Amino acid sequence: MAMDHHNSRAYTGSTSGIKVNNQTCPVFLDPDLIRNLRVTDNLSNNVAPFSTRPSLTAKAQSSEPNPHEDLDFSDVVLKYINHILMEEDVEDKACMFQESAALQAAEKSFYDVIGEQYPVSKIINNNKNNKHSPDINQTPSEILCPDWNSQPSHSSCSSSGTVTDYPVDSPVSTLKIPDIPNDIQFKKGVEETSKFLPRGKKNPYRESTSFLVEDEKRSNKQSAVYTESTVSPDMFDEVLLCSGGKNDSAIRKALSEVTKMNGGQQNIQAQETNGKKKRGKRNVVDMRTLLTLCAQSVAADDRRTATEFLKQIRQHASPTGDGMQRLAYYFADGLEARMAGSGTQIYKSLLNMYTSAADFLKAYHIYLATCPFRKISNFFSNRTFMNVANNENVTTLHIVDFGILYGFQWPCFIQMLSTRPGGPPKLRVTGIDFPCPGFRPSERVEETGRRLARYAETFKVPFEFNAIARKWETIRIEDLKIVKDEMLVVNCLFRLRNLLDETVIINSPRNIVLNLIRKMNPVVFVMGIMNGAYNAPFFITRFREALFHYSSFFDMLDANIPREIHERMLLEKTVFGREAMNVIACEGAERIERPETYKQWQVRNMRAGFEQLPLDGEIMRIARNRVKLSYHKDFVIDEDGHWLLQGWKGRIVYAISSWRPAY
Repeated sequence: MAMDHHNSRAYTGSTSGIKVNNQTCPVFLDPDLIRNLRVTDNLSNNVAPFSTRPSLTAKAQSSEPNPHEDLDFSDVVLKYINHILMEEDVEDKACMFQESAALQAAEKSFYDVIGEQYPVSKIINNNKNNKHSPDINQTPSEILCPDWNSQPSHSSCSSSGTVTDYPVDSPVSTLKIPDIPNDIQFKKGVEETSKFLPRGKKNPYRESTSFLVEDEKRSNKQSAVYTESTVSPDMFDEVLLCSGGKNDSAIRKALSEVTKMNGGQQNIQAQETNGKKKRGKRNVVDMRTLLTLCAQSVAADDRRTATEFLKQIRQHASPTGDGMQRLAYYFADGLEARMAGSGTQIYKSLLNMYTSAADFLKAYHIYLATCPFRKISNFFSNRTFMNVANNENVTTLHIVDFGILYGFQWPCFIQMLSTRPGGPPKLRVTGIDFPCPGFRPSERVEETGRRLARYAETFKVPFEFNAIARKWETIRIEDLKIVKDEMLVVNCLFRLRNLLDETVIINSPRNIVLNLIRKMNPVVFVMGIMNGAYNAPFFITRFREALFHYSSFFDMLDANIPREIHERMLLEKTVFGREAMNVIACEGAERIERPETYKQWQVRNMRAGFEQLPLDGEIMRIARNRVKLSYHKDFVIDEDGHWLLQGWKGRIVYAISSWRPAY
């Protein structure tokens, strides 16, 4: 798909700085952090000077202690991401995901048909060095970042057509949306052919298919070798030193300038091409209408009409266009996959593909710097827990974090804790997440614990970490190792939406987890949710709500990050596009994107035995001021019924609040 001629000339080079108005703004803390940041010719990149060997001791002696709000919004998280990226083996590590219940059920039925016993623990290893795995010749950048200028696929299984499971921390999660490998296509063809064979007779292709499956499993098995990441003291210094939020402010300012310049040029070009601006607005309305009409045709199984609508959408949609064009591109992929019924095959191919965590972290790095959603949520949670820890009687603070992943939230909190008058208490963190694929399911959580432990050691905070990697509904209170005299708090931000609800399982995992938290009897339970109404069982209703919801995200990215930035494309494809694919193309247990509104969660929490705590006025004041002064004017922060609400242009997309057991 051809790009605008103003944008087609991509610049690839050093991306440590963006030069705007003859001033160099450091974009990334490491000059090699992102190698393929693409910008227009109006932008020149220069390496921003910074010290590669700062002195932590000198910094501590020469600087006055920062107030807590400076630590809350400092660059510690960005530097923590740099820390992870600088580890030697990060390129060889895959992002975390887990098989869905529907896939396991389908595989079990397949084993029953061929007369074999379903393995109790099915292990899938995504190691990059597996010579028999599909797409092994692809580099990490090719896997996650395909040629964005290539023509989109119009086959029934598009390049973005995937069904995924438990995503990475959000805003955000990070699995690629790949093409179906040839061997998966072959197996799918065998399965389709078998449907036309006479019933009652043995299918001669069953045996060959089972050999393919078993050979794939054998090729994926290999020995597990433990290697600890090597981190130099200089890396720690770069991670630990705070700059008071200067670097992420520079990123926001630089990207904002580039976005404004590009936006002005695109408006001028649109006027020259179309003669007036109103035409562009009409195209946006037409695109939304086309998507809705296409969804109605897909729901009615009117394939001919749906195909015609898809052709019209493809003519205007583009992964490199404006926000609505990009949204339409990924929504069209979802509609195409739903019409073809190819979700399970695409999902199984996704399980066998390697995905580098480094590429996701690079994209998340720039998202974190330009969007306040995650920082405000972390600030709310950290300040709430800090208010508990400031009690002089607290000698041990135990944080149970559901969905810890890389632990982005805790470097700031550890640094804040080290400034407590009288010395910091002992910090115990129980990190809970879904298991990683492979022989070491808890590897990611354990590595996060080791990284946080080194961080706590630097700031002289007594630290203990307990890693749990399993399905959340199977966790028992004994696994949490709660000590009698410690101060217990619970944190869960934006991950409960991936647990199945009552429409799939009568004994809902959501209620099981909430009941577990209530039995733990924490002093405070901080809960962050994605506010969405696209969990309806009816497809058309769900599609319309998803269209409204994700249009806010794509519009937000369009206003804050230039269109040519490669990391923006990566976010749209592997996070928002993948989530939209799951919402549109999947049903039953395979559909794991199941958000609820904050009012629905309020009812659910109260039924589970929680009572809501009022919002802290100081927290709200600081959050409002920070968003108003540092971010785009269209970001919204408000409160309703003891919920802190965050959104874009009036649409609420995230909510966070604090709770405690009522009995």
